[in-house]
Amino acid sequence: MISRRVFAASGAAVATAAAMVSSAQAQGADSTMERIKSSKTLRIAALPGEAPYFNKDIATGAWTGMCIDMAKDIAANFDANVDYVESTYGNSVLDLQAGKIDLAFALNPTPKRAMVIDFTHAFYMHGFGMVGRKGFTAANWADLDKPEVKVCFDIGSAHEISARRFAPKAQLIALKTRDECVLAVQSGRADCVVMAVNLGLTAVKKNPSLGQFQMLHQPRIQLPTCMGVRKETNKDWVSFLNAWVDYNRGIQQIREWLYGGLAINGVKPDDVPADVEL
Repeated sequence: MISRRVFAASGAAVATAAAMVSSAQAQGADSTMERIKSSKTLRIAALPGEAPYFNKDIATGAWTGMCIDMAKDIAANFDANVDYVESTYGNSVLDLQAGKIDLAFALNPTPKRAMVIDFTHAFYMHGFGMVGRKGFTAANWADLDKPEVKVCFDIGSAHEISARRFAPKAQLIALKTRDECVLAVQSGRADCVVMAVNLGLTAVKKNPSLGQFQMLHQPRIQLPTCMGVRKETNKDWVSFLNAWVDYNRGIQQIREWLYGGLAINGVKPDDVPADVEL
């Protein structure tokens, strides 16, 4: 005959076990990694016109670029295919939150973004410099921080934050897009445009009428470039991606993918200034 105490203990054990199973099931349902394993599809945000990270062939619709190569390598670990969801840097954060994509590339982990999505380890440290008009040179931020110097940047970008912080005395010109900034420098409306390394090297190669890309020092600004993922209870996905990043940085594979992305616009390793770290 089972006593009430034994029966109660048995019932409590069953309830605890059921709760554990329920919790495990909930975590499984919340796991991006499990979804990728079962669907054999990795959904990423793809950004047209954002070489060296992304480039879409208008004629064929084929995607190439650094982040495309990275996505294919990640998907290969799961024997999965890559599904491209066209987006923008800002919208890719919203796409993660809405569950439309599994991965967003080339994001700076700002505090505001970190409140709504999670980030991987940095796969690349992005340096900042400037592209000047023909004949305009600068080695340090102090060379820009003068009332007679006209500095432009695209609104809402890290370029703007850097220019306003380190060249506040300059004539600051805020424009909507990077293309507008390039045109401003070409036309002489601005002396230079603040740009991250990859973007600056690409702009110079695509527009021979521009001057050189030059790194800016004192201070030397480098921001982490990471992958963004959806916030979820199960951390298997972000843990896997962190291991993947550390491994591929360690064997210099990410550098090779970066050079491949730069080559899309004709940028060769020899075109990279000696003081630029890739």
